[in-house]
Amino acid sequence: MPDGSSIVLTDRSLLATRTVAHLYWLFRMNGIFFYIGLGAGLAAACGLRPFLPMLLAGALGSSGTLGVGFGHGSFHFLQASWWLLVVVVALVIAYGLQLLARLAPIIDPSAGEARNEPLAASLTGLGLGAGALLFAGTLAAHGDAWWPGLIGGLLAAGLAQRASWPVIVRARSRLADRAAREALTIYLDAAAVLLAALVALLHPLGYVLLALLAWFAWRGRARADEKYAGLRILRR
Repeated sequence: MPDGSSIVLTDRSLLATRTVAHLYWLFRMNGIFFYIGLGAGLAAACGLRPFLPMLLAGALGSSGTLGVGFGHGSFHFLQASWWLLVVVVALVIAYGLQLLARLAPIIDPSAGEARNEPLAASLTGLGLGAGALLFAGTLAAHGDAWWPGLIGGLLAAGLAQRASWPVIVRARSRLADRAAREALTIYLDAAAVLLAALVALLHPLGYVLLALLAWFAWRGRARADEKYAGLRILRR
């Protein structure tokens, strides 16, 4: 039968384990629900602009912060130094082509005719690919099947592009000053990395982000339909 001193020692040892770190371990965000939210949110942020969300996710993954990590599975390269360097180089090249060669960074979805926009097309593909990689890498890092992340990442990034592009194109067309037009890309980069950081801090915000993007995409489609309906009435 244990004496009183052993009971006191046992109670003290239990209290010692109840530290802030221990509580964080108990209540931290884990489970497939949170991982899907994280992956979907990061993919949507890449749909806006792929570079800074990729850098943020890689930096958080290499340090093992906020539950973001790619160390386990086939997507560990997403947090490798050489990969992050490639992303930085691609970011510099994209800005160089936009500012020096004056290439459009975003495809105008309302343009009916075929347009030669190599930079916009490349950034579109990069955004979709980056979103698919981050979503799949997030699932693989936590032992889940990675291939649904590829599909979900493509859909989330595509939704972000569908919702944001008409707004950016309209804003660029209304600005007469070229410097102001090109500055919109900086704002888009800032918005993308901010959304990625928020989703990393609170993974379920990924679901909220998808809902907001879906609403913006629906509103943009409704406005476009109203515009075309008005044009048809005027032509009659």
